[in-house]
Amino acid sequence: MTSNKHRLVSAAALAAVVCVSSLALASCSKSSTDATPSPSASPSASVSTSASAKASATPTKKPTMVTNLDQIKVSGEDGKAPKIEGAWPLAIAKTQSKVLKKGNGETVNKNATVKVNYVGVNARTGKMFDSSYQRGATVDFPLAEGAVIPGFSKGLTGKHEGDRVLIMIPGSDGYDSQGGAPQAGIMKGDSLIFVVDIVGVPLTKAKGAAVTPASGLPTVKEVQGVPVVTIGNAKKPSKLVVQPLIKGDGKKVTGNDAIDVKYRTYAWSTKELIEDGFSEQAITGSMTSVISGWKKGLTGQTVGSRVLLIVPPADAYPNGNTNPPVKKGETLVYVIDILSAQKES
Repeated sequence: MTSNKHRLVSAAALAAVVCVSSLALASCSKSSTDATPSPSASPSASVSTSASAKASATPTKKPTMVTNLDQIKVSGEDGKAPKIEGAWPLAIAKTQSKVLKKGNGETVNKNATVKVNYVGVNARTGKMFDSSYQRGATVDFPLAEGAVIPGFSKGLTGKHEGDRVLIMIPGSDGYDSQGGAPQAGIMKGDSLIFVVDIVGVPLTKAKGAAVTPASGLPTVKEVQGVPVVTIGNAKKPSKLVVQPLIKGDGKKVTGNDAIDVKYRTYAWSTKELIEDGFSEQAITGSMTSVISGWKKGLTGQTVGSRVLLIVPPADAYPNGNTNPPVKKGETLVYVIDILSAQKES
């Protein structure tokens, strides 16, 4: 939970923002003003306009068919924007992928949401058409059917958090079904190349060992997959209470991380749920922007954990808040699933 000035961004709100920048989920509408496609299912605008690879002087000549991804050279430091070189124009008949640097994190399944940095290059021209590195922020992509172009999902499924992956896809697994993206210089039939750093594979809910809470606290019971807090006759504390309920085995959260969470908020005075950030997709935000009760309570907790926080007014909204509706002097109860944490770039 965050302050008025800085709020965690819900998945729906995030999708609305990125539809006008670089990322567009399947629900984003196409527009004649769209400039550049990303790996998402629909073309969208992008700030990427420069080339990251050597463009062919004669891009209209017949492309060389790629049979082995060793024909494409990728260089650059880990965690930095890669440079992609090839004897343009190139094309490929079937999606291929290759792990350039191996990670050892969570495995990516076909319905996972992945947090990535990436560069996209048109294999016909050698020109970059999109780069999360230029925008300076990672991107979350759901890989489920229809959410991203098929080749992107095929190339990342089965890979691991920490991998750097080279993917080359034919137009049939790219934007051919949409007639290409001529406004971005991508024609029907163009093969595309992506170099993707899999930064994180957020969990869908808390995962770890159950922790027996201290006596006298509000109780938490999972109902149909969602944690429900009952404050009951618990005595209201005057100081912050931090009670892990599930201990995850992931990395420890730091005060400078970007985090993905699901959470619910209850008002102590009414014992009622006032904010539900658990029913849909995970919510993304920065630990530098959350209320002090979250920063104190989540720093040092591990990814995969479920944490009960009881936050006094001084560590939340001492003067009240409008969204969520919090009256002045209210103590808040949170139950939070920590799904991922990465150092902010």
